[in-house]
Amino acid sequence: MTEPLGLTAATDFYNDAVRRAVSRQLPVVDLFGAASTLSDAGQAQATVDLYRTWVAYNGEDPLLYAVYFNYGAALMAIRDNVGAINALRECLRIKPDFGPAHINLGRALEDSGQAGSAVAQWLTLVNNLGVINGESVSHKMTALQQIGRVLEGANNDASAEDALKQSLDINVSQTEVMQHWISLRQRQCKWPALEPWERATRKDMQNGISSLSLACLADEPVFQLAKAYAYARKAIGMPKVVARPAQGARHDKLRIGYISSDLREHAVGFAMTDVMELHDKDKFEIYAYYCGISRTDATQQRIKNAVTQWTDINGMTDDQAAEKIAADGVDIIIDLNGYTKDARTKVFARRPAPIAVNWFGFPGTMATPYHHYIIADETIIPESHELYYSEKVLRLPCYQPNDRKRTVSPNRPTRMQVGLPENAFVFCSFNGTQKTTPRVFERWMNVLRQVPDSVLWLLTGTADANERLRHKAAQLGVAPDRIIFADKMANPDHLARYPLADLFLDSMPYGAHTTAADSLWMNVPIVTWPGRSFAARVCASLVRAAGVPELACESADAYVALAVDLARNPERLAAIKAKLAAGRDTCTLFDTPALVRGLEDLYRQMWNDYKSGNLPVPDLRNLDVYHDIGVDLDLEGAELLSDEAFLALYHEKLAEWHSAYPIPFDDRLWRKPQQENAQRTGQRAVA
Repeated sequence: MTEPLGLTAATDFYNDAVRRAVSRQLPVVDLFGAASTLSDAGQAQATVDLYRTWVAYNGEDPLLYAVYFNYGAALMAIRDNVGAINALRECLRIKPDFGPAHINLGRALEDSGQAGSAVAQWLTLVNNLGVINGESVSHKMTALQQIGRVLEGANNDASAEDALKQSLDINVSQTEVMQHWISLRQRQCKWPALEPWERATRKDMQNGISSLSLACLADEPVFQLAKAYAYARKAIGMPKVVARPAQGARHDKLRIGYISSDLREHAVGFAMTDVMELHDKDKFEIYAYYCGISRTDATQQRIKNAVTQWTDINGMTDDQAAEKIAADGVDIIIDLNGYTKDARTKVFARRPAPIAVNWFGFPGTMATPYHHYIIADETIIPESHELYYSEKVLRLPCYQPNDRKRTVSPNRPTRMQVGLPENAFVFCSFNGTQKTTPRVFERWMNVLRQVPDSVLWLLTGTADANERLRHKAAQLGVAPDRIIFADKMANPDHLARYPLADLFLDSMPYGAHTTAADSLWMNVPIVTWPGRSFAARVCASLVRAAGVPELACESADAYVALAVDLARNPERLAAIKAKLAAGRDTCTLFDTPALVRGLEDLYRQMWNDYKSGNLPVPDLRNLDVYHDIGVDLDLEGAELLSDEAFLALYHEKLAEWHSAYPIPFDDRLWRKPQQENAQRTGQRAVA
């Protein structure tokens, strides 16, 4: 592999290439080679200038369309979208059926703010393909993916879903496309979310579903563990580990690094501001690495002011970001994204710090070899549930941070102003529509039927999704006008309207997290029912930490019964609200100083583990087998199984697998017989 040219050599190389272009002595193949050399040397503008010069002097070349295409790509690289649009249009004028130019032109139009024109450009390609071969089909799939992505970003969910389905019709094994297709159906409340058709089976969908969509779909922590593992192996891979400073050359203070795309006006950013401000700067240095949208707001500014160092890693490659973290000498790196939008998991895969921690940003296990710890609490991950996680579980009294300085608008609306009836009992659920499942909606309608003078106040989805829910309510015997939708608004205004509701109804299996904390902060009780998975247990943790554990029910039937009882017994509901109000400033949930002290104690414990050679090794054995088993199961049905029946199902499937393809024992569900007996009797197994 040749080394990139230095500046002087690159200048000489460029001048020689230009001379040859002007004298028409630079064939297209040599032009592309010269442009690649300049690009590798970091000479992006020189690359553009070489293409422009060549076009001016070689306009009759039969491969001119290809040169215009590469010229457009070079212009996009320097963010000259106007120039790129012109170059790519010229490419298509010469060769209208050149698929890659349609794709890039659409992207240039999108980047210049012309999303509608971008979609139209991709549709031109999709609708006018001539010869059917591997290349043209690939171009069609790419165009459909781009259309789906842009329409999804514009909240045109139905059209985006249709475009992605067309792409899956061509190749159902496109994991990212399947992930977005399922997510779109969940967001639109199209049930069942996993609806097979002639080109896609349910197994295809369960094989392709994302970890977040799976958490919304099913209370199935074994498959969630296996899914995270499968995704990490396929999408993250095995990048080269970055060089780190030697262990002996450490610093006096522990250096803690937080990586997140959400250190801004976002649920994670709101919650983390107090944490950043309360860290003991005499004992810890705090580094923030931001990978989110390019926009500064008051929340982000608070975080910037609180940390030792703020670094925007958006413009860095994964290698560069990892090298920066390693050069900063970070001891413990905290993943505040997990498998969520704009995450930089590949940076963690390069192991830029000795210790990596999964906390708060993602409700589940990462199932990688490089996430050593997960921070939770006794409610979210009781000891009996540790088998569902690859990381070592460490616990706080309550795992979720909260900002005690959150801004609440002084403008408190009336019920009339937000479209609520004055004298009705108002149930609310302000989770995103993707968390609304058929079963949870049926439970809500059961509650409404038993409380006639009540309404359900939901956070709005798309117009189609809202109408779909109202239609479903009518099918379940509830008047559609009893479903009322709240417009999305800035967080201070959203918080200010909470007290208009009487009682929050949690969703299942992905419950309210920061939304639940907002509700409790504003003195609106929330009824919940904890399941098995992380996402299904957070709300139970929060109500217990808020001092109202009676709001966490033992079953779905108990959840419905409690909601109905509180609506019918205003004195009981008032007593719970009084308890919330009295304990708000002293309860565990909002005691952020205590959380930070506990967090820092955990960081010290992790560092001591590392120094003593006891850093935990994630247990990833047999997770490929667990995944293969899970893709064939009724995932949603797991919610109806007892814990014993749920685990017995996997024992049965593992035994079936072992009878055909023997698998080694692990420490999870496929244990040696003596381990299994010891677990049942509480004795230590003999090695």
